[in-house]
Amino acid sequence: MNRCEWANRSELEQFYHDEEWGVPSHDDRSLLEFLILEGAQAGLSWSTILRKREGYRKAFDYFDAWKISRYSDKDVSRLLATAEIIRNKLKIHAAITNARAFLGVREEFGTFDTYIWQFVNGRPIQNSWKRMKDIPPSTPQSEAMSKDLQKRGFKFVGPTICYAFMQAVGMVNDHLVACFRYKELRNLVNRTRPFPDKKVSKLRGFLKGVNTQFERE
Repeated sequence: MNRCEWANRSELEQFYHDEEWGVPSHDDRSLLEFLILEGAQAGLSWSTILRKREGYRKAFDYFDAWKISRYSDKDVSRLLATAEIIRNKLKIHAAITNARAFLGVREEFGTFDTYIWQFVNGRPIQNSWKRMKDIPPSTPQSEAMSKDLQKRGFKFVGPTICYAFMQAVGMVNDHLVACFRYKELRNLVNRTRPFPDKKVSKLRGFLKGVNTQFERE
């Protein structure tokens, strides 16, 4: 059974690759989890984050955005003393900031899912990479996402982090073509996410240009 090269380093990475990585997610809590975890990964390996994932879930109230948004200095001190997560003060503060910005997005768009999937026009991008080194660190979509998230107050959401997020939640299928998961995910019925109302009309026009440019490339 062929897998992407990175998934062969440990059983934990293998399981994550086989069951979760690249599967389209439309659940807000799961999307927040990956947004926080990808930010925590900055400068570290994903395997490190996977080993601490359950610790993150417990420490951050299972990624309940409302609870995280209300964290106080006492909670920050608690998290800095929690060995089961990455004890980086900037990343911890970023997680709290992002939960608050996340709630702001939900208030505006109804769900974070509605907002974030617009960056790929509501459908997973199907790539066809043959080698790991061919996969780019960022794309026009991740750059557009990063710019808009930062404008909304999110932290640790650079273009590379955003692209890793997109890979994780299935906004792009970046399994190598030789990987057994590539065709499985490609054959999934893709759910088109409509632009709901005039609130996103400007974003819709901008993203249409971004996605058209990407398709030409």
